[in-house]
Amino acid sequence: MSQSVEPNIADLANGWLKNYKLPYKLEQESVNSEIDKALSDYYSKNGGVGGNRVDAKILLQDKNLNFYPILIEYKGYKNSLIKLDANHQVENKTAKNEPNLKNINSFAVNGAVHYANAVLHHTSYTDIIAIGMTGHKDEAGNIKHQIGVYFVSKNNFGVGQKVGEFSDFSFLAPKNFDAFIEKVKTLQLSQEEIDKLKEQREKEIDASLRKLNHDIYDNEKGLGENDRVYLVAASIIATLGIPGKVAPLEKTDFKSSIEIGNTDGDIIVRKIKAFLDAKEIPEEKKNLILRTLQNTLTTENINKIVEGESQLKRVFTKIVDDLGIYYKIGLTTDFTGKLFNEMYGWLGFSQDKLNDVVLTPSYVSNLLVKLARVNKDSYVWDFATGSAGLLVSAMNEMLNDAKNTITSPEELTQKEIKIKAEQLLGLELLSSVYMLAILNMILMGDGSSNILNKDSLLDFDGNYGFGKTNSKFPADAFILNPPYSANGNGMNFVEKALDMMNKGYAAIIIQNSAGSGRAKEYTKRILEKHTLLASIKMPVDIFIGKASVQTNIYVFKVNEKHHKEEMVKFIDFSSDGYTRTNRKKTSNNLKDTNQAKQRYEELVNLVRLGKSKLNIYTNKEYHEATIDPKNGADWNQSAPQDEKPTLQDFKKTVSDYLAWEVSTILKQQNIKDESVGK
Repeated sequence: MSQSVEPNIADLANGWLKNYKLPYKLEQESVNSEIDKALSDYYSKNGGVGGNRVDAKILLQDKNLNFYPILIEYKGYKNSLIKLDANHQVENKTAKNEPNLKNINSFAVNGAVHYANAVLHHTSYTDIIAIGMTGHKDEAGNIKHQIGVYFVSKNNFGVGQKVGEFSDFSFLAPKNFDAFIEKVKTLQLSQEEIDKLKEQREKEIDASLRKLNHDIYDNEKGLGENDRVYLVAASIIATLGIPGKVAPLEKTDFKSSIEIGNTDGDIIVRKIKAFLDAKEIPEEKKNLILRTLQNTLTTENINKIVEGESQLKRVFTKIVDDLGIYYKIGLTTDFTGKLFNEMYGWLGFSQDKLNDVVLTPSYVSNLLVKLARVNKDSYVWDFATGSAGLLVSAMNEMLNDAKNTITSPEELTQKEIKIKAEQLLGLELLSSVYMLAILNMILMGDGSSNILNKDSLLDFDGNYGFGKTNSKFPADAFILNPPYSANGNGMNFVEKALDMMNKGYAAIIIQNSAGSGRAKEYTKRILEKHTLLASIKMPVDIFIGKASVQTNIYVFKVNEKHHKEEMVKFIDFSSDGYTRTNRKKTSNNLKDTNQAKQRYEELVNLVRLGKSKLNIYTNKEYHEATIDPKNGADWNQSAPQDEKPTLQDFKKTVSDYLAWEVSTILKQQNIKDESVGK
């Protein structure tokens, strides 16, 4: 194999940097402590922790005074510039979603992008330039070089985008740098690319969460189920920070001291308190969160020092190392949805075969929100909120509607604050799940104000929980996935919520036996005051991991008695375009195999606008009919099948008959022939 010309490449490139009078630093030199720390904290190119030595690094500022870390990696062979995967992305992960150490080590751009991810993960910088350069000698002994320039940012999920073609580093020179950054800012990902990258990152999240769970479960003794959930919640809150107000908690802030008031538990509790104070979380709720988390964080066991380190510091480090990048790059709902589903699985009762508390998949949450006609001015509540997945979907729908319809930036800001603080309300009785709901809403930008730890059937009077505690919450949209073991399969929640509303719409997903007789006393009473608009039969495997439970979505118009001649829309949505699997090893249990997105859109239009919107579906799946308001067990109807035979049916029957007759004649002929042969 030819000899590496890396020293020559480094010499050539560093010469350019010196020529442009740039403040570059070589391998061992420091740019600043934040970047140094990030590189030493991140796993190295060899898979261990730390020891990431970048060949050259610079911190440059553009005309808007924004800083850009620039990380440069040199190699010395002809074909060692870059290794891309089938999607033309820098291939730094294996098929198993583990770091592809071979590529990171062997290719200049892959190494630089690896370093850039370290900075993205562990510093406040969100936009980084990764540069790889390699080369070889031609027959005449001249150095021929190649350069790859990639932009690594929270906006491209840390995967990186090619900036352009460059033959030297003059784009970094002070007179050219602003123009280069302008070019970087115009790099747009197509929706298809964004979806692909998100999918890629989601697979990684799944892998990271499972790894984290097994790691804590296998190696951290003495932690109960709730402790694990609270530790993840506490670690994420402590590392979020609030720009200009609360610095994120760093691993180095833990002193592993046994001094009273200064243990690692005390340090993290102080940070969480500072965060909640800065967020202006209401006093009562703040105290509840602190009390709950403190019970886990200040126990003697978790703060005991073994080999110079507490268990708390060790677990905090694992959580930040495994998950930090995902809330840093802002995968928002996708990330929190997965995080909460995984953590929910850690709680013992979720493994219980009898347990009926199931978290709603995000695409079903989004459907319920649309069926309940949620918009920026809605007041939405959920009487069995779980980890707040439905309310997060509602909040996103409201914020998007606000962005699309309000043109004044100042007015938009005020509206966003109002949506989060005043237009969402959720009730959850189980305290460990309630903590997930609060954390979810805080992570999502904090609509946690009115998430209440109450029994919605016994203790809730319809008032705001915080802020306007003497005022009724003016709910006009109700979304729900109730525990099915509750009375009437959960229809008791539906009756209570609808009766507390003056107007609006409701969409609930519930075991379909509720509409075919199991909940008659509730369904009949509901129809005395409210209208059933639609009954939608959902796929039987929508709640993966639970026994096949047939669910339906029922959509109501609130506070309008059901007229016996009212047409109800019955829709068979059991083929929704998704294929689901429940394999532990698979990276994606949900695949759009038959126009799923379009089918969900069509369903919303059918419920709202009727059969004129039939496109993918037909009259076999869509059917309008009346129900008897005094019956209460006729909510699950299907389209009548046309029994009249067609000409095609007739032809098939005749041909089947003729085929049978011919085969019978032939058999008889064979028997005759055989008997003659004897």
